[in-house]
Amino acid sequence: MSGKIKYELLKKEGRARLGKLITNYGVCDTPMFMPVGTQATVKTLSPEELKDMNCGVILANTYHLWLRPGEDVVSHAGGLHKFMNYDGPILTDSGGFQVFSLAKNKKKDIIEEGVRFKSHLDGTNLLLTPEKSIEIQNKLDSDIAMSFDECIPYPSTYDYTKRSTERTLRWAERGKKVHNNPNQSLFGIVQGGEYEDLRKFSAEETVKMDFDGYSIGGTSVGETKDTMYKMIDYAVKYLPEDKPRYLMGVGDPIDLLEGVARGIDMFDCVLPTRLARHGNVFTRHGRINIRNAKYKEDFTPIEDCDCYCCKHYTKAYVRHLIVANETFGARLLSIHNIRFLVRLMEEIRESIKDGKFIEYKEEFIKQYESK
Repeated sequence: MSGKIKYELLKKEGRARLGKLITNYGVCDTPMFMPVGTQATVKTLSPEELKDMNCGVILANTYHLWLRPGEDVVSHAGGLHKFMNYDGPILTDSGGFQVFSLAKNKKKDIIEEGVRFKSHLDGTNLLLTPEKSIEIQNKLDSDIAMSFDECIPYPSTYDYTKRSTERTLRWAERGKKVHNNPNQSLFGIVQGGEYEDLRKFSAEETVKMDFDGYSIGGTSVGETKDTMYKMIDYAVKYLPEDKPRYLMGVGDPIDLLEGVARGIDMFDCVLPTRLARHGNVFTRHGRINIRNAKYKEDFTPIEDCDCYCCKHYTKAYVRHLIVANETFGARLLSIHNIRFLVRLMEEIRESIKDGKFIEYKEEFIKQYESK
């Protein structure tokens, strides 16, 4: 296959959806978790290891790859897939999230044209516009590109959120006009903060532009869990059934379950690898910190898990590596944490297929919070 991605909805249980994402690099089952490979690599892991863990789509970051090695270098290499030797689908974010965190004065630096900011590498003054973001992503040749939007900080006033949401819609239109990679799909992003009418407005107007998929943005930015779930509820009901729905920047196991329950198909987050580098581990009974002294002579695996880490190494050994600041420790915990979330999604898909998602969700949460 060449061309745009296609989405097939296979079954629903309540609002939870079982589906397939058909891409140029294979078929991915949804709902799915997508590991983040910011600089064209998932930190400490090889593409082969990601495939072994049954990962499908992985992410790369437009802002970071623009700065180094540069989109032209990646293009000359034959695109991201060849450059990083990953033969699965790749999604690139727009760079907006990083850029907004670098813009010092939001009122002055976020302008209609785009966003002014300083490079985090050398302090160079830069301007990223919707057109530039799409142009970079076209050259990176990812399977899915994201529209350039403002990730609205939380909390924000109604007036600020309204102005920002309207500007994001104008940016989405501008980006769509210059998108010209026939093998790349383009997703629109719904904003609107915590305000129900603005989420509805943003979703309806974004859908009118007819993107290949839709993302719910501006969540997991400091709001409470209940607020985040409301943000999803406010937006998702206005998104079409026949296109994929992506919740950006969410990777906590409970949030994945709550997102699926609300009709989300795709999730991504740096959480599994970031936690791993600090010795934090997902388990069926909640998160643990492997640095804890009680694991010093614990010669059992982290848990009964099919990942490389749990099949070959003990808590005591992994703890030793993390305490000694050995990279291998971060690698092993990254493998476990990513496989944990990928396996969680496998089990969620199976439960929807069997019509038992609600039971599975309740049982998982009960066990996860049992510590």
